[in-house]
Amino acid sequence: MRADWLDQVVEDIIEPDLPICDPHHHLWDDQDNPYLLPQLLADTGSGHNVVSTVFVECNAMYRADGAQALKPVGETEFVNGVAAMTASGKYGGIRACAGIVSYTDLTLGVEAGAVLDEHMRLSDRFRGIRHAAGWDADDRVRNSHTHPPQHLYLQEDFRQGFAELEKRQLSFDAWLYHHQIPELTDLAKTFPNVTIVFDHFGGPLGIGPYAGKGEEIFTQWCVDAAELAKCENVYAKLGGIVMPINGFGFHKRDKPATSDEIVQATAHYHRKAVELFGPERCMFESNFPVDKQSCSYPVLWNAFKKMAADFSAADKARLFHDTAAEAYRL
Repeated sequence: MRADWLDQVVEDIIEPDLPICDPHHHLWDDQDNPYLLPQLLADTGSGHNVVSTVFVECNAMYRADGAQALKPVGETEFVNGVAAMTASGKYGGIRACAGIVSYTDLTLGVEAGAVLDEHMRLSDRFRGIRHAAGWDADDRVRNSHTHPPQHLYLQEDFRQGFAELEKRQLSFDAWLYHHQIPELTDLAKTFPNVTIVFDHFGGPLGIGPYAGKGEEIFTQWCVDAAELAKCENVYAKLGGIVMPINGFGFHKRDKPATSDEIVQATAHYHRKAVELFGPERCMFESNFPVDKQSCSYPVLWNAFKKMAADFSAADKARLFHDTAAEAYRL
């Protein structure tokens, strides 16, 4: 995420006045690679009209002390403070972290309810959780940071915890790999009253055993995503697909990707998702700073705007702002 590397590609901002809610970014205080409010504001303020954002969990600022189950509420405390800073108006019109998606271990079953209650007590911006399920048998593919078992979303204890979300009208962000999408579909059918957000197209992999199999994977993805889209409680996030695991290799180049290159590499996923879910259930996302390994923030949103160039003004409003605001009750 070298600034000098990213600065090699500079583009004029497309439709600079179009309001954007960025519904997926992280914050962390890594010593070598911090991404806190100054870094977030530098990106969101780089030309596009980002009016609000949603924070998504990333193991940030967990409590050092206390019960293990309650340690993740430290993340909600931390992010709520960042949100309060921008709500003061001191940093312009943006309302960063207007929605907070944190973490609770749903395999706690009914006991997960007490953790969810603590998140809710700590912030009225708390909207739900993400419990990542990304698992693959090949050692070349790193499993999710939550260290999930193979079939997390099918486990009985996980689903007992998931029911606690429904009781509180909280949402669920799903992060998994492409071959696990049918398991998410089963979960969505079992809990039709829980809003589920399908992150990063379900993680189509392009490394390890999946390298060079992009066409084959996309063909099966279309089948699996079509079945998932039948679940009206599922929203789709359009983005998070230029990570190293997706196999495009932008992060290895001498120069970062241009918006045209991102369109060429990924537009088939974006357009198919809009076809399947409709603009009313799709939202563009940055997934920053993770996708910053491939391109800059203004270039990424230019790519999204190029993909949406033929849509109506109403559909653009949905894709860039309104769907996210609705899904996360902003």
